[in-house]
Amino acid sequence: METRKPRSFRLDDPKVVLAGSGEEEVSRPRGGIVVTPEPDFEEAPPAGPDIAPARRSRWGVLFWSALGGLASLAFGLSVTRLVDELFAYAQWLGWLGAALAGLALLALLVVAVREVAGLWRLARIEGLHVRALAASAADDRDAARSLVHDLLTLYGGEPSMARARAVVQGASRNIVDGADLIDVAERELMGPLDVRARALIADTAKRVSLVTAVSPRALVDVLFVAAETLRLTRRLGRLYGGRPGGLGLLRLLRHALGNLAVTGGMAASDSIVGEVVGHGVAARISAKLGEGVLNGILIARLGLAAMTASRPLPFRVMSRPSVGDVAGGLFSREKRRPPADGE
Repeated sequence: METRKPRSFRLDDPKVVLAGSGEEEVSRPRGGIVVTPEPDFEEAPPAGPDIAPARRSRWGVLFWSALGGLASLAFGLSVTRLVDELFAYAQWLGWLGAALAGLALLALLVVAVREVAGLWRLARIEGLHVRALAASAADDRDAARSLVHDLLTLYGGEPSMARARAVVQGASRNIVDGADLIDVAERELMGPLDVRARALIADTAKRVSLVTAVSPRALVDVLFVAAETLRLTRRLGRLYGGRPGGLGLLRLLRHALGNLAVTGGMAASDSIVGEVVGHGVAARISAKLGEGVLNGILIARLGLAAMTASRPLPFRVMSRPSVGDVAGGLFSREKRRPPADGE
């Protein structure tokens, strides 16, 4: 590498020549200096080959579709044979069987429509969440206003949120920045719902802790915890506007478990877990009571994950609740005084 002593010069000196950005050589005048500009940032490495996402096997989809069709035909044929046999035995039994089959078919159609509507509402909430992240990152005013309009439509039938909707409508006309508008919408619309969601999670955690602490059988514990998990997930989904059905509930629960896995499950750094371990609560109570406390903590964590999955807006200005906020009363010694009227 060529070395030279440091020198000082003026850029407007006629002996200073600025080299171009290309690879061509610049003739240096006698006693002159050639200045080669350097890029302000390093050139990004070439992108690797795109990896195509995994595609579903068409033969697998065809197999399950055909199998489902055969099962439907077999069930329909068995019902038809049953009705024919009822008509052969007695005409009034045949009409009764046909009427019951018609009612079952009508109920199945209604359930299917409700399930599709529930899945559509969950997909709509997930879309709002993604749009909120994109609009906040880009500070897009038009995207934020469109998002707020959809949020107001989602909660348009809630009488308890009339004041919050009025505040957000006024903010959408006055606020220019998209990120600030989304923050106002989160504070006004999500704030009251978050308070109710935390109360639901806390009540469920206490109930699970109490029942599992006094139940005599492990099977009872498992069934009760599973039932309370589904019930809490459904109530949180309905609270934030999802109103999931059976399939929607499973989808929401899957998202909640995914969020719980991403956050690391029951992390040892949680304040409430540290308080349990630090104060040696498990050493001062019976094993069954300790099991109830831990089950309550697990339900609290799952409820918080379901709350995040059900929420149409991400946590930006509102603080994300922790396990200590919803399950802090599981082992507290002092009893909380119920709030008086007006507090």
